[in-house]
Parts: sequence; C-alpha cells; structure tokens
Amino acid sequence: MYLATVFIKLTGSHPDHKQQVKEHLPELAEMEGDDCSFPPDSADDHSQRGSVASSATLSRAQDVLIYVFGDSAVHLSVEGLGSVTVQELGRSVREALHIPEFAQEAFAFWLCSPLLDLQLKARHQPYKLCRQWQDLLYRFTLASEEDISQDEPYLQFRRNVFYPKSKELQINDEGVLRLLYEEARNNILSGRYPCDPEHWMALGALSLALDEGTGLDSQQFTTTIREKKLSSFLPAHVTIGSGGLLSTLRGKSSRQAGLEQNLLEAYRKISTSAGNSPEPTQLLHQYLNTCHTLPYYGCAFFLGEIDKPAQGILQRGKRKAVNVGICLEGVYVMDVKEKHVLLGLRFNELSWDHSYPEEEGDSHILWLEFDGEEDGTPVNKLLKIYSKQAELMSGFIEFCVELKSASEGGAAADVDGEVSLSQQSAGQDGRNKNGRGGRRGMLQRQSSVVCSRVHSLNTISYVDNGKEIKRLKPKRAASFFTRQASAPTYSAVQVAEGLEQG
Repeated sequence: MYLATVFIKLTGSHPDHKQQVKEHLPELAEMEGDDCSFPPDSADDHSQRGSVASSATLSRAQDVLIYVFGDSAVHLSVEGLGSVTVQELGRSVREALHIPEFAQEAFAFWLCSPLLDLQLKARHQPYKLCRQWQDLLYRFTLASEEDISQDEPYLQFRRNVFYPKSKELQINDEGVLRLLYEEARNNILSGRYPCDPEHWMALGALSLALDEGTGLDSQQFTTTIREKKLSSFLPAHVTIGSGGLLSTLRGKSSRQAGLEQNLLEAYRKISTSAGNSPEPTQLLHQYLNTCHTLPYYGCAFFLGEIDKPAQGILQRGKRKAVNVGICLEGVYVMDVKEKHVLLGLRFNELSWDHSYPEEEGDSHILWLEFDGEEDGTPVNKLLKIYSKQAELMSGFIEFCVELKSASEGGAAADVDGEVSLSQQSAGQDGRNKNGRGGRRGMLQRQSSVVCSRVHSLNTISYVDNGKEIKRLKPKRAASFFTRQASAPTYSAVQVAEGLEQG
C-alpha cells in the first residue's frame, strides 16, 4: 500500500548496509531531554513526501515490514498506524522473533536510510517521524536537495546502543545470538569495526563454519568460497586490496589464493578444536566474544571530518572523512578510508565541547581534549571534528557519561570490568611517569588498527595557562568532571583570565 511505502521502504531487496557509513543519528531524544522536540510536523517548502493519508486510512490495518540484519524482515499487520508507538510495535516484533523476556532490552527500533540512522525511544511514533524525515535530513546531514527528496526511511530492529556488553555475554538463546551475530558480521565486513588480520580471518572462518558446518574438506571449501565469494566472509577492503585498477590480474589472483589458503587454515583450526558438530551457540559465542575485544563494539556511529596535517602550502586546508563511534565506554575516531583507529579515549581521559558556526559557511565542531606530549613536555591537545551532527555527538557523550555514572555501584558497573581494571593499572603507571592522567598502554602499540594514531592527527596543543586556545570561544566543558562518580585522574586546565567564556 502507498501508506506502507511512506512509512517503511517495502519494495526491493534488503538495503545495502555497506553504504551505511553515512551520517548517523542515534537517540536524538537523549540530547534534548525527556520532552524532545522534533522539527514541526508540517509540509514546508522542501517537503515532497506527497499526499497525507486520511485518518480513515490510517485507522485500517496496514502491512508493515520491520527489517533485521541477515536479509530478512518481520511482516506485521498494524492497525492505527498513524499513532502506533515503538513500544506497541515492540511487543509484536519480539513475539514474532521469539525474543525471551530477559533479552528484550538488547534490541531497539531504528529508523534508517542511507543518509541517516535514528534509534527510537519507546514513546516515539515511527509514522510521524517519517513525515518529518526530510526536515531531519536538512538539519543533520549535508545531503543534496535531490538526495533528500528521494530518501525513504525504513524501520529496523537491531542492537540497543545502551545495552551493556556484560549482559550480552550472558545470553544463550540461539535466536538472539543469531541476531546479534548478523549485525556484528555486517559491521566487520563493511569495515565499520576495524580489526587486525588475525581477527578478521578468525571471524571469517567462524562465519563459514556457521553457514556450512565444520566438516568441509579442501575441495568442498574451495567450491563454497568460489560460489559465495570471499567478500561473504572477509572485509570488503581486504578482498579488494589496495592496488585497485592498477593491480594486475595475476596479482589479484595471487592475493585471492593467499586469502583462501589462510581462511582454510583458520577454518581447520575451528574444526579441530570444536569437533565435527559443535553447537551453533558455541560458534556464535566465539564470534561475539572476539568482537567484544574491539573497544568500539556496539557504538553508535556519526560521520565527520578532521583536518589533515599540513604538508606544505598546497596541502593546507584539506580534511579527511572519519567515523566517530560513541558508546558507554568512550569515544573512537576512525579513518573511513584506511579502516583504522585514529584516536580512542575512555571518558575519564577526555573533555569535550560543541561549538556552533559563527558565520555562514562555517561548520559545527565537536572538540575533544586529551593529554599528550610535545618534545617530551606534557601538554593538552584539542582535536576538531567538523560535523553537522556535532551537537548530537556532544549530547550523546553527555548522556552516556551520566548513564554510566548512575549505574556505578549496581549491576551495570560490571560492564567490561576486566578492561576497566587493566585500564586503571595502566593509568597508575602513567601518573607515576608524568604526574598527569593515565594513558592506555594500548596507545603505544601502533602496529594494530585498533590502536590510536595520535601522531597522525592535526591537533591544537597548549599548556596549562590556556593562552593558545583563544579560538575556542564556547565555554569548555569543565563541568564534565563534576559528573564523575569517583575523583578524576585527569588534570584540568586552568583557564587564563583573558580567555573568552561562553
């Protein structure tokens, strides 16, 4: 029906999630408080969604598809589509997918398109948000008017960004694990979750074992890989290679053969260790446990740009695209092209702020402040992230900090407990060395794609008197430190008297 296509994209195949390195807008309501105010529900000059369905049509049962990862969808017949809430839809979807009660909080509804992703709250009404979709695109993306006019959102049931990894580890239901696995697998294959070769090879072998079992011999393995393609098991940027069109066919063939051989060896290790018929839940747990070692697993992602380091007069003013992942644990800035981490910071290692454009043509900026060194001297560093979603990222960080702080002392305080303990130990070592907030030992391991590459960032460095940050005009988020449940290890900068405060 026409109404259903307005609400959700129903025709065609499942959307290509490899394209979803676009702008992302998770939990917009969290930024604006409980009484969130979306753009007004009106048909303004640039709204081109067509005629609005009558109340009589809205009251009748309508066919709706809710997508899940893995090229499948839940088909529902919904009455009163115009006013149905996420909470009401959730009961039907969880029943259709047989989601047990203990795992209900693991998933949330997202309104998605190639241009924007939005995690919805229980009270939200998806149909009304769809009617405001173009307003949201104009406000929070850089898409052209033509792209905005043609963009259609769809509803997706996927992982809740606020669900702790510690609770996920306790899940044993195969159906739930399968849903989490399909989403994680998509993020690995698309390169959204950067990982090292030993990780993506092991994950590819686990995917093959889950799809085909662990009993394939060499010939069957080769036949399966040729039929399904290596890109079904290994990240796209790995299978394509770095040579592109300049690579010779012989070079490509050699690379493919090497990847196939390495994948076969990883697959054989699984067959040897797990036996010929391991339980699917065992393999699913192995896959997710490996993903949990990636600090940005479960992050909400935003698209932004950062300044490239100046390399002569001609190289000044250029920027590179980055993905900014934010979760309950910290903030991670990743190079979209190179598929590696540029900067990863836990919340106790950073301060942040958001500034609005001062003149027409300027950008919204998310500022990240962290400890660093210049020629052996301790300094504070500022990284500028240009993005129309900078305000959303700032609000999202604030909400994550408050949520994590409120959960400390309770069951949720165990999230990544082992990592936190090792982090604390590393921080103590760092403070003994330079008297400032601790730094993660991982930051020194530059060979891994998971590690920060602070040396490759174009940052503003300054010392404690603040004299070199006059360009930062909004009030710095010093109040961030007052929201910490325990005394911060970070050494706050004393602002000079002449520094402008917002």
